[in-house]
Amino acid sequence: MERLSRRNCREKAIILLYQKDLLGKSVEDILSGDSSIGREYDEFTLRLVKGVVKNIGNIDRIIKTVVENWSLERIAIIDRNIIRVAIYEMVYEEEIPLKVSVDEAIEISKTLGQKDDTPKFINGILGKVLNDICNIKNIK
Repeated sequence: MERLSRRNCREKAIILLYQKDLLGKSVEDILSGDSSIGREYDEFTLRLVKGVVKNIGNIDRIIKTVVENWSLERIAIIDRNIIRVAIYEMVYEEEIPLKVSVDEAIEISKTLGQKDDTPKFINGILGKVLNDICNIKNIK
């Protein structure tokens, strides 16, 4: 299997999480179904997907604290999963710089996002999360 860029891995992770939410299936079921098509997933993609699934309760709580006047269900499924992957990276993947996670999510939202204003929406949410994390960790 060719080595994918981290952005490609993030996109694949977001699409897998999107399928999970849309179909109501487990990631394992989706992955086993994809094996018949010959798809293989990079280690980083699988780490992101499994990390989001494992920590989804905490990740969704973080989202709920920063979105104002929005329920989690009102956020488009693909957009919600772009945000989830970015927050997972920001909170649980210490070797990835916080701003890289935000920038990657914004760039991915330009192609996968539900609406034209998705990048701005995602930037607003992740900007608040970034600010909160920086305040907690006392980072400037």
